[in-house]
Amino acid sequence: MPDEEIQTIDRPHGTRTVPAQAHPAAPARPEPAWLGPVLIVGIVLAALNLRPAITSLGALFEEVRTGLGMSGTVAGLITSVPALCFAVFGVTAPRLSRRFGPAAVVCAGMAAVAAGLLIRPFTHAAAGFLAASALSLAGIALTNVLLPVIVKRWFPDRVGTMTGLYSMALAVGTSLAAAATVPMTSALGGSWRTGLLVWAVLAVAAVVPWLPVAAAARREKRAAAEPAAHVRADTGPKIVRSRTAWALACYFGLQATGAYITMGWLPQIFRDAGVSAGTAGVLLAVTMVMGVPLAFVIPNLAGRMKNQGAIAAALGVFGLVGYSGLHFAPAAGAWAWALLLGVSNCAFPLVITLIGLRAKSPAGVVKLSAFAQSIGYLISIPGPLLIGTLYQHSGGWDLPLTLMAGLLVPQIALGILAGRDRTIEDECGMRD
Repeated sequence: MPDEEIQTIDRPHGTRTVPAQAHPAAPARPEPAWLGPVLIVGIVLAALNLRPAITSLGALFEEVRTGLGMSGTVAGLITSVPALCFAVFGVTAPRLSRRFGPAAVVCAGMAAVAAGLLIRPFTHAAAGFLAASALSLAGIALTNVLLPVIVKRWFPDRVGTMTGLYSMALAVGTSLAAAATVPMTSALGGSWRTGLLVWAVLAVAAVVPWLPVAAAARREKRAAAEPAAHVRADTGPKIVRSRTAWALACYFGLQATGAYITMGWLPQIFRDAGVSAGTAGVLLAVTMVMGVPLAFVIPNLAGRMKNQGAIAAALGVFGLVGYSGLHFAPAAGAWAWALLLGVSNCAFPLVITLIGLRAKSPAGVVKLSAFAQSIGYLISIPGPLLIGTLYQHSGGWDLPLTLMAGLLVPQIALGILAGRDRTIEDECGMRD
């Protein structure tokens, strides 16, 4: 699809003009002025809902385990389900997007998130709780993949800004659910069921703006006399032939591995070094909160650069210093190491920005997003388990921290490769 045919927002007049892709000579079709602002609201609300289903459960996991009588095996399964669902259901996003359009699939994804969050507090067995959680995670997986596509399709000249906006919203949602779930649960009577149910309200709110956006996209599709370019299965590049796609997928996997290890094990590292449990929790919160401002700054900076490899390298160096500090002086420099690791974990908004920059068209972005995230989340699954095993058998953190730091070396190299100024369409010899 030629670049000039990508849909854009016409800022001075507040309308969107979309060329008739089926018939180039046909007159352009104006879109209503409300579409751009509503899309922005929808993107922010969707991003806010991409992690509370996970982090709110983490805050109340002990209460949930006790309330549902979960065995240790089932509890371990639930902690590994998010990455697995992101990988499995993310693969289906391109096919669904081709069939129904990305806006409709994101709308359905948000509805699935809301339904799962509404159902799981009322379950009375681990199997039902797991099924409801999987429903929410399936919706999150689809939205994970398609938000970069939405940005590329409707805001192609503002990829960095819009990616920064929803990355920041994602970080806010993650931190808010982790920090506020326990106090809200206490304020609402102390039941873990009520504490989890609260987050369904935010998910229901996220469905609302996507309903008119999906309806508008459907009307546009009917008026065009043929599916939009992203609908055709044969218009995108052969993704497995692209070195950049593989570099992005592996970079995504290694940064996700580091993030999951940090979220799962950082408090324990500090506690084993003599830091109090309360302070260790605050240190983790500091690490996570660093993602809020940087999630906006990094995509904006990346969007202005032709080669983003320097950003990937810098983030990796921050992580190397942070892990080295945890190895040599975990308690003495605890706040510094927490800050440094928080910066390093901002590789996530960078890789999401790269997905939008390394493909020319929405067709390429949807395939690249699904490929990079599905492969990436599969790569990330064994990381936290391996760290736990090494910790248990070595009796300390020297070996696990060495592995964590060691993983940053290939992450930096892959980030430099993924940051090169090229597109998957060019690499595959395909027309955009």
